[in-house]
Amino acid sequence: MLDGFRDGYADVNGTRLHYVAGGAGEPLLLLPGWPMTWWEFHKIMPVLARRRRVIAVDLRGMGDSAKPEGGYDKKTMARDVAELVRHLGHDRVDVAGMDIGAMVAFSFAANHPELTTRVALLDVPHPDTFFHSFGVLPRPDQPHLWWFAFNQVRDLPERLLEGRSRLLIDWCVQNMAKDPDAISEQSRAVYAAAYDQPGAIRAANGWYQAFAQDIADMQTYGKLSVPVLALGGLYYEALPLALSDRADDIRFVQLADAGHYLSEERPDDVANALIEFFG
Repeated sequence: MLDGFRDGYADVNGTRLHYVAGGAGEPLLLLPGWPMTWWEFHKIMPVLARRRRVIAVDLRGMGDSAKPEGGYDKKTMARDVAELVRHLGHDRVDVAGMDIGAMVAFSFAANHPELTTRVALLDVPHPDTFFHSFGVLPRPDQPHLWWFAFNQVRDLPERLLEGRSRLLIDWCVQNMAKDPDAISEQSRAVYAAAYDQPGAIRAANGWYQAFAQDIADMQTYGKLSVPVLALGGLYYEALPLALSDRADDIRFVQLADAGHYLSEERPDDVANALIEFFG
């Protein structure tokens, strides 16, 4: 655990969420992505907590949160977060999400604007119709997101990865980080232990298996009414293409030569960008 931070649990929206909170001031929620946990923000949380109440959340199916059979569409997961916000006694919050967490953060802002002050999306947009264009076979003109298809398969991935999540973590880091050494042995062990828990691979795959519902939900959303920061590294080019017409007030920031795991590879740059945006 980080100095100055404490674990908490909340029963919300029919599930149980784990979160880690510290600092004082206006609340800032951090929502992590695949295949990580709240720990992916551990380098920036102490910096942000100097001026904010920082709450890093294990999403439904992640880390020490519950792993129910369903509810992995981003609208339901956003409701989890909304009920957590109310449970913690906050009227409005800033939200920053990474990867799957960015999808949930977008859905949170779209479905709960009354709770949202500003939202930051790190390296990944919400699922939309362009997701259908991703191919199974690698192409030179687009990233090969093979795990989008692999994670659609039911039952087999958890059988293949049972007790072997470290193989997946190491592959992801080696292939999606520009600086693999930035994700330490300790961090890799934390993530592998989390995804080796019973039900963890099934739950994480549920985030991907819900993409069809997420895409359908996206068609019902208007433009976000709150300020948006789209901060990108490895997948930055997708952000303007996906988000330019999805918010009235949006700024795009690219971290040059950054990989996908921004808060671990470039913690100073990410912390500074969030502080500048959120105030």
